[in-house]
Amino acid sequence: MKRITMLTMVLSLLLALAIPALAADFGTAAEAKAMLERAVAALKANQAEALANFTKGEGGFKDRDLYPFCGGPDGNFTAHPKLVGKSLKELKDKAGKALGQEIYATATADAISEVSYMWPRTAGSEPVQKISYVTKVGDQVCAVGYYK
Repeated sequence: MKRITMLTMVLSLLLALAIPALAADFGTAAEAKAMLERAVAALKANQAEALANFTKGEGGFKDRDLYPFCGGPDGNFTAHPKLVGKSLKELKDKAGKALGQEIYATATADAISEVSYMWPRTAGSEPVQKISYVTKVGDQVCAVGYYK
């Protein structure tokens, strides 16, 4: 009986230590929203520099799985780690939802809204719910997404 109790305690401790470590691998809703707010300020200060920093993940604009992405008035990505020049407006999620159109329709100046969709965490993994905070700054529609 004593061994089972000791084993239970050790396993409980390991689990308690592992869960926060796993959670720390991914950005939170609050961190995503804060990054979008910083992105808005950067865009207002110097749009060209901000878009370049977003794409490169520099200036504090890459944190684990969090990064800002933007689309211009033509519907193409103006900032993204891999998709600059490709269509944001025509982007669909892994369930076929017209994600890009919803982002453009939802984004408004001076407000942060949410768009929910299904997206894989890594290449080849199963899609999971992702929520992007979206807004509009000048002619840019920008977002930062986090996984539920």
